[in-house]
Parts: sequence; C-alpha cells; structure tokens
Amino acid sequence: MQMIKIAALVGTFAAAPAFAECTAPSQPTLPDGASATMEDMLAGQKAVKTFQEANMDYMKCMEARIAAAKSAGEDAETKDARKAAADTYTTAIEAYNAAVSAEETVAGDFNTQVREYKAANK
Repeated sequence: MQMIKIAALVGTFAAAPAFAECTAPSQPTLPDGASATMEDMLAGQKAVKTFQEANMDYMKCMEARIAAAKSAGEDAETKDARKAAADTYTTAIEAYNAAVSAEETVAGDFNTQVREYKAANK
C-alpha cells in the first residue's frame, strides 16, 4: 500500500512538466475608440474573443493543475511533499485568479473603447 502511494506521488510530480504548458495568453491591443474606424473596432472585437477563448483554455489547464496539487497534498506522506503541493496549489490559484482579472480588464477596456467610438461617431 505504501508503494502505491509513493508511486502515485511520483506520477503526480512527474506530470508537473505538463503543467508548464499552461501558458497565459497575451492581452490584445485594443483600438482607440475615439479615432478608430468600424473595421478597427471589429478587429478589436475579434481579438478580444480570441483572447477570451485562449484564456478559457488556460484557466482549464490551471484547474487541472489545482486539482492535481490538491490531490498530491492530500496523498502526501511527508511534510516536504505537503509543502511542495501546497506551494503548487497556491501558485495555481493565484495564476487562475490573475487570468480571471485579465479577462475582466480586457472586456472592460474594450467596452470603454466601444463607448468612445459611439461618442465620436454620432
């Protein structure tokens, strides 16, 4: 039974490099609504949607990392293993929360530019 738990922990931490592939997408460059053309605004909208899709994929990747770290912490038999799992968990939660904030910021900033575009093109 002890060997199975050790093997499970080794498997969990061996899978950690796969989580290194969780890459947060770059925030798009948004048009200046006050001077943008309709085409610029539509391109900005497309960039925001592309960002949102990539960000959702990133958050799903981070959710898997969070679950794995939580499981590793629950199964850990040593203080060092529990600490490593807790550190990974905390880092993943912070990254996930940052992704949520980034999405809110991008959406809010784009909405501001849409209002500026509408005001400039009455």
